[in-house]
Amino acid sequence: MGQEQNENLEQVSVIIPTLNAAATLQATLAALGPIGEIIVVDAGSVDNTIAIAQNLGARVLTAPRGRGPQLAAGIAAARHPWRLLLHADTRLAPPWRDEARRHITQHPGKAGYFRLRFNTPDPRARRLERIVAWRCRHLALPYGDQALLLSRTLLEQAGGIRPLPLMEDVDLVRRLGRTRLTPLAADAITSAIRYERAGWLRRSARNLACLTLWFLGVPPRLIARLYA
Repeated sequence: MGQEQNENLEQVSVIIPTLNAAATLQATLAALGPIGEIIVVDAGSVDNTIAIAQNLGARVLTAPRGRGPQLAAGIAAARHPWRLLLHADTRLAPPWRDEARRHITQHPGKAGYFRLRFNTPDPRARRLERIVAWRCRHLALPYGDQALLLSRTLLEQAGGIRPLPLMEDVDLVRRLGRTRLTPLAADAITSAIRYERAGWLRRSARNLACLTLWFLGVPPRLIARLYA
């Protein structure tokens, strides 16, 4: 099983957009284990982000700031037939490798996403996790902090990642559609720092406002000003 797992995961290019992510990147990379390749796409970090990525074996590229342009640059440079789109502050927890292997083998025509968990015991985090699970189940809207595992072929069929400054994840999953999305039974443990700094209710309200503006057709560059 272990050899088969490693062989499957050798097909995966992990793509991680970064900007001053030194505080979280090492744990994110360490949790991956042996894998095909890791591409870190940096947008001008002034901390130790690039050094950490290089020391842990990642290939480092640069791109204009914004997850959309950064992910697009990483996807264009990826060498392997599967892509794992991962945030720098999200650590995949066991048994993510088993789940990824199963997904690659059994669901090549779908994009897999992980369960959102926050790295805090705060009960407000548990409530938000339940809301996110409901959103994924009923609205088919996983976000980028849940990671996304999909084949190069499927990504191309969906039109790829658009170089948007914001909402690139929502844009992609909407184009994929419910029938080409599937949950994976492992956690994506995401940093709670933004919620703790801004306040759980305020940050959640801001995210909902951004999503609403997106569906109303407001340009992402304008929504980005609210999100920052």
